Amino acid sequence: MTDAPLTDDREPARVVTEMIDHVLRLAATWTAWDGRPVPSEDRIYTPHKAIRRVADHLVDHLAEIEDRLAGRAPLPDHWHASMITTAADLAPFTEQDHDEARSRLTRLARIWTARLEALTPEQLDHSPGDGWTLRQVAFHLGGSVYYADAVGDLSG
Repeated sequence: MTDAPLTDDREPARVVTEMIDHVLRLAATWTAWDGRPVPSEDRIYTPHKAIRRVADHLVDHLAEIEDRLAGRAPLPDHWHASMITTAADLAPFTEQDHDEARSRLTRLARIWTARLEALTPEQLDHSPGDGWTLRQVAFHLGGSVYYADAVGDLSG
C-alpha cells in the first residue's frame, strides 16, 4: 500500500458521504459533456469513467474491510482501474445515466455509513490484518473526488 492517508476529527462515514455528494454535484453537470475525454496526468477521464472509478473504489475497499473484519485475507485487486478507457466510458452521459449514478452511489454511501457507524473508535483506529486502519481507509476513499474533479464542472 501507499503512504497512509492523513485523518482528522471528522467522522469517517461523513468523509465518504461528503465525497459522494461532491461527485454527484459535479455529475449533475455532465450531461453537457462534449464527448472528448479529459486528460489528467497520464490518464484520460470521461463522466462514465469517473463514476465507474468511484463506485469500483468504494466496492473494492468495502470488500477489503469486510474480509479483514472477518479475519480473512482480502481478495487481490484485479481492477484495470484508470489504466483503461472502455467503450462504455466513451458513451454520452445522459440524464438517465446521472440518475443511475445517483442511485448507485447513494446506496454505496448508505452501506459505508452503516458499516463505519457500527464500528467503535477503537475498531476504526485498529488495523485488522494487513493494511491501513479502517479510519484511514475511509479517509483514503475521500480522495476519490479526484476522478470527478478530473472531468470537472461542465455547467459553464
